[in-house]
Amino acid sequence: MALRALWLLKHDPEAGGAVLFSRRYPTVEIRAETFNGSTHVPVPSDSAFLKALLFELRLVDDHIFVEHRDTCTQINHSSVYSVRTEGGDLWPVLAFQKSGLIYACLPLVEETLEPRPALLSVSGLSQGLALLLGIVDYISPSRKNEAEMSAKIGQLRNLLIQACPLGTPLNTNIRSLNSSFDDIQEMPTDENQPAWRSNTYKGKPQVNVCITEKVKCMQYDKRDVVDTWQVYGAVNCKCDIEGSAPNVTLSLNLPTNGPPLQDIVVHHCVTSVDPAMLMSSSAEPLDDSVYSGPYKFPFIPPSESFNLCYYTSQVPVPPILGRYQLIEEGSQLKITVNLKLHESIRNSFEFCEARVPFFNRGPIAQLEYKVSYGQLDLSREKSLLVWSIGQKFPKSLEVSLTGTVSFGTAGKKHPTDYVCSGNTAYVKLYFRIPDFTLTGCYVDQHSIQIFAPGKPKIAASRELISSDYYIWNSKAPAPMMYRTLLD
Repeated sequence: MALRALWLLKHDPEAGGAVLFSRRYPTVEIRAETFNGSTHVPVPSDSAFLKALLFELRLVDDHIFVEHRDTCTQINHSSVYSVRTEGGDLWPVLAFQKSGLIYACLPLVEETLEPRPALLSVSGLSQGLALLLGIVDYISPSRKNEAEMSAKIGQLRNLLIQACPLGTPLNTNIRSLNSSFDDIQEMPTDENQPAWRSNTYKGKPQVNVCITEKVKCMQYDKRDVVDTWQVYGAVNCKCDIEGSAPNVTLSLNLPTNGPPLQDIVVHHCVTSVDPAMLMSSSAEPLDDSVYSGPYKFPFIPPSESFNLCYYTSQVPVPPILGRYQLIEEGSQLKITVNLKLHESIRNSFEFCEARVPFFNRGPIAQLEYKVSYGQLDLSREKSLLVWSIGQKFPKSLEVSLTGTVSFGTAGKKHPTDYVCSGNTAYVKLYFRIPDFTLTGCYVDQHSIQIFAPGKPKIAASRELISSDYYIWNSKAPAPMMYRTLLD
């Protein structure tokens, strides 16, 4: 369970890519050469890796079809990539984008790479993901302040000496560490205290658990195109409990006939887990043999907030069904948006809004519209309509927007988009539903077991948040993953 290398990269469509930070672990690389044998692929230089990864992520040369990258047989269901370098295909590279930055690492695979082992057998992937997410949590608050972000990146090397010595992640909560060597805590005297518990809490025991589910969606309203949606969740915990190594057991529950949880990845503090729970994969079709619980996690919690596990699920319907039609009538565009909340969804939002952007055109010069519910606003740049639906759908659970839009002369400041050319356009939904999950997953507070003195105070919450929720114009071509086969 170690990492060969780690990178923090930046990509600007105009300025190009840059390596903000990199760290290599020579001792782990020697182990990789031994384990991988003749299938070993060396880690390339930072500049070569940057160029190869940007190409693999389609951030450069995305207009060119490359068979090994763009063929439909290469659809990636994870954030693990095979990056083509001069020395061969570098695998498994774990990489994802967040707020304009690219976080990447290369875990050690303790066996030959041909044939490629199953991802579940590469233990370094979950630890690498946890470490990258810890770096995201450390870097993200300073994204709007370049000087502060540069200072934090400059401290990363010292922080990783503590968090990931010799390439082995020990503490993924980067924010809890001290960037100075003057105040590094002494090793715990209790031999049972794990490395990820950096201090011992004193006080009344408290446990806070929050299940956050995010739903991605692509809807087309076309007979020959299948709508797609994905649900993925994270269980965040904060355990303030006395003792050097307190034991906690938490169970996730599903309603009767609820969709099973799949692609489960657990934090390294989990002490044991049913192997069948980790084998359930969304890449396989659902049937009666799919593991459906119980989802029990015994663990020794870190001192700080952490994500106990991640999961996906194949839910039968998206929460909001939509239809978007945009057609040209002379010099105007006529738009129609219809949204319907599914009856199984809790009709109580913290917020819900639909954004209708217009790319590759001038500013909106004239707008006539009618909404059946909510309020419509025009952005300051006059290139975006923001339809605020509010905190509830009406009793009919249906809302609509119709209107005509005309534009002025386009300028350099108005947004452009390579995909949204002609009448190819979309509506993007933003919403949050508190105290609700699409899978029905919840934590029963009474089922949480804490093996520590004192009666604990336990708080459990859950939420559903939209993420990349698109409804495409049904009257024009749209990007899609696959089509159905029609007779």
